[in-house]
Amino acid sequence: MTDTSDSPFRTRHPAVAGDRTAIGLVLAVLVSVALNTAIALLANAALPAGGVRVGLTLKEYAPLTVAGILLGALAWYLVRRGARDPRAVLRVLVPAAVLVSLVPDFGILATGAHPLNSLALVAMHLVAAATTVPVLVKALPLPHASS
Repeated sequence: MTDTSDSPFRTRHPAVAGDRTAIGLVLAVLVSVALNTAIALLANAALPAGGVRVGLTLKEYAPLTVAGILLGALAWYLVRRGARDPRAVLRVLVPAAVLVSLVPDFGILATGAHPLNSLALVAMHLVAAATTVPVLVKALPLPHASS
């Protein structure tokens, strides 16, 4: 039997690709939640006592982190499958989605939250994006533009 492991004609089995994607997303979630926990702990320690705090407890940010990562992965998958030039679409869509996700982070200032609370939430969104995009690049690589 011939070893084709280095063959340029080797195709990835869909089940293996799905496993890699799932593992990558689980790792992105774990790393994001861990880093967001560190951010929340630092912010909570630095915030003045008795002030309004929004989104800085595990039960608030962990489910939203997971949901954001999964929605981002779904959008990536759909763009990857449907767009003529997914790289060009994602080059605009990813930063736009991250910017939109920051709107509530600044909106909490109107509720009386401390600016440090707002900045901590911004950092949490950036962490989630920074851990997820590299996973998606590897797990769901983008094809080159089709003509």
